[in-house]
Amino acid sequence: MPDDQEATSALERALAHEQRYVDTVYHRIDELRDDARRRLRSVQRAGASGTHQNRSERDAFATLYADRLAQLDAVEERLVFGRLDLDDGARRYVGRIGVSDAEQVPLLTDWRAPAARPFYQATAASPEGVVLRRHLQTRGRRVISVEDDLLDADGLDDATPLAGEGALMSALLAHRTGRMGDIVATIQAEQDAVIRSEADGILVVQGGPGTGKTAVALHRAAYLLYANREVLERSGVLLIGPSRVFLRYIEAVLPSLGETGVVSLTLADLVPGVSATGSEPDEVAEIKGRAVWSRIIARAVRAKERVLPARDLKVGSHTVRLLPSDVREGHARARRAHRTHNEGRVTFVRHMLTVLARQYAEALGGVDPDERADLVEELRTARDVRVALNLCWMPLTATGLVTELFAKPHRLAEAARGDLTPADLRLLERPADAPLTPADVLLVDEAAELIGPEDAAERSRARQEAEAQRRSELEYAQQVLGEGLGGGLVTAEQLAARFAESGPHLTTAERALADRGWTYGHVVVDEAQELSEMAWRALLRRNPRRSMTIVGDVAQTSARAGVRRWEDALDGPLRGDWRLVELTINYRTPRSVMDLAVAVATAADPDRPPSPVRSARDEPDAVRLLPTDDVVATVREAVERAQAAGGTVAVVTARASRAEMAAALGVEGEADLTAPLVVLDPERVKGLEFDHVVLVEPAAIAEAATGAGDLYVAMTRPTRHLDVVHSRPLPAGFEQAEG
Repeated sequence: MPDDQEATSALERALAHEQRYVDTVYHRIDELRDDARRRLRSVQRAGASGTHQNRSERDAFATLYADRLAQLDAVEERLVFGRLDLDDGARRYVGRIGVSDAEQVPLLTDWRAPAARPFYQATAASPEGVVLRRHLQTRGRRVISVEDDLLDADGLDDATPLAGEGALMSALLAHRTGRMGDIVATIQAEQDAVIRSEADGILVVQGGPGTGKTAVALHRAAYLLYANREVLERSGVLLIGPSRVFLRYIEAVLPSLGETGVVSLTLADLVPGVSATGSEPDEVAEIKGRAVWSRIIARAVRAKERVLPARDLKVGSHTVRLLPSDVREGHARARRAHRTHNEGRVTFVRHMLTVLARQYAEALGGVDPDERADLVEELRTARDVRVALNLCWMPLTATGLVTELFAKPHRLAEAARGDLTPADLRLLERPADAPLTPADVLLVDEAAELIGPEDAAERSRARQEAEAQRRSELEYAQQVLGEGLGGGLVTAEQLAARFAESGPHLTTAERALADRGWTYGHVVVDEAQELSEMAWRALLRRNPRRSMTIVGDVAQTSARAGVRRWEDALDGPLRGDWRLVELTINYRTPRSVMDLAVAVATAADPDRPPSPVRSARDEPDAVRLLPTDDVVATVREAVERAQAAGGTVAVVTARASRAEMAAALGVEGEADLTAPLVVLDPERVKGLEFDHVVLVEPAAIAEAATGAGDLYVAMTRPTRHLDVVHSRPLPAGFEQAEG
């Protein structure tokens, strides 16, 4: 009993000590927040009066102070989570962001800083100068527990109490909330090595279910923004997720790590102003995902640049002659001068109007040089001239071109030239008013790259003016900061990025979202095994630096256009210039669930079994098979039992029956992951996790899929329990659970 009392007393002293330090850090955060709020109010009180430059300066500072407040608010929860006691007697606290006191003495080390690396990498065999590593668990601003890892007993002060029951297992066993949480306090060594890997090049992170690959990708994005701030703050980071449900699931992670500037999209949202509301069979999406579309679309664009037979064009009471030789010369000049179709059209039309103006001037008996502009304008507005020049070089929109190809089979057949089979062409045919699908968006993006801006001439002038404005703003920002404004919170580049023609400048993320041609400093792709060849083309266009983090599991591929080997996706466009790392420990899925999922996937495709992973959790009773004649009633019972146990609950069923099952269970609207119950299909559940999963009719899911991926995904979502409700015979592999 005295030993228990002594341990309790030691733990209480440790908690009290850490509480005092955590209070100090939060006090400083409050001071910084008050300072930023005071500066923001001061700027806002200045109003909109003064010169244009004065207004621009105030707007820029207002945005920066608002961003600072947002960052400080986002890291409020679990701000301090680690402590390192070093062999030189120093002590270092680790948290979500770096914090210093008023004299610039460090209070908290940013988890991404090199000084924090031993918190994740140090071991007893290689302590890296660490004597003791302490994990702090907090609720709000209160320290509720600590856990100690003793790495060097010889260096430990006898007065230091040891405590803890395992921070990692505590985090793993906590109930899910319907929103993904960060793992910043419990990053494991193999994960940390991936997170801190160099930014250059293409890094592929292969990991089975539960290995934390999504969390690793998000933390890597936050780390790269910290380590490469100057580059990435200007160009931004693009995060591609498999669905909008998934993006809502992860939306709080990066802000909680101190980052708010990442652009998060699905492939269906990749082109600004283009909405993909349609759907189509997987076999059609697979056809649209093939790389041959780069040739097909190029031919379709080129077909809009035609040489017409010679013809007379009426201009007023006179006639001018359109000659094929003049058209060919105009085509050649345009193609030499410009990369895109619409930009080339400006040059082509200018050339043709000049040629036709000479004829028109001769027909009029000659004109004065100062009247030549009026002559050209008269030609430009003449109906015959307008129609002929459009036929010779048609102005295009990317969406219009793609819509026409599918609505006019003969146009697509001409452009395909054997790249598509007659059966492919029949599957692709659809009405002109059909809504675009996600696969169409990638074709629109390809077309937009070749067609260029619709207002090509105006866009060219705007680019030149924008560059001149940016240089002017940078010079002014350097002058402003040289006068002592800004409080040391910003650089000249950051301030210049906030200046605009009028009003506050858009953030990097906002500008990137509005610009289809934006190129990002780094791209993160989750569930990348599902991407088609056309998707890879679209992403590589947006990342000329070839700095990407690609995350996925080829065993979970479900799309027909996806890949079963990374080499198949990447060796072509990247010429083999990529590197692979694997995450091998499953932190999420109970071992009995994982073993069953592997058995089912292997039985479905013996030639391509899932990558082996080691489960960190041994819960032998986590699977329950529920045969029934009344599927809906049994699902209801399973849901009620799961909800009574606490935590999040998901029912996963085949896509064809999802809406019917949701209606039967009273679940309405789009999936809300914070609701007591969600009903999803394998496509929408990808990348998510729940405490309890009720899997409905595995045979139906397997039949609807192109491979073993869908069922494997659905089975590996639970962190606690899997119920399998079925009225039909179970697929091969389930006999392992029956035994």
